[in-house]
Amino acid sequence: MTIKYLQEYIKQTDYNPDKKEHYFYKLIEEVGELSEVIRKNKRLEDSEEQTIKGTIEEELYDVLYYVAALANVYDIDLEKSFKLKEELNKIKRKK
Repeated sequence: MTIKYLQEYIKQTDYNPDKKEHYFYKLIEEVGELSEVIRKNKRLEDSEEQTIKGTIEEELYDVLYYVAALANVYDIDLEKSFKLKEELNKIKRKK
């Protein structure tokens, strides 16, 4: 799966440019939930029920989802942004 594919998939199922703030607030909410499960070290592999619910894996998915949704409503190509930012990072690392 590529970042481009992920963005397109989310755009087809959840795209509402008028709800930019909603996507941002959901991202913040999910980062908080991720923080909680990281603190508790709740992993899918450790789950007795073998369910993703309440695990680091679930919350990472949710964070990734809302990052992509936000990028979509701002018409940002995350793959392009990644490449551009990596170039800057390479310059910083050389210094």
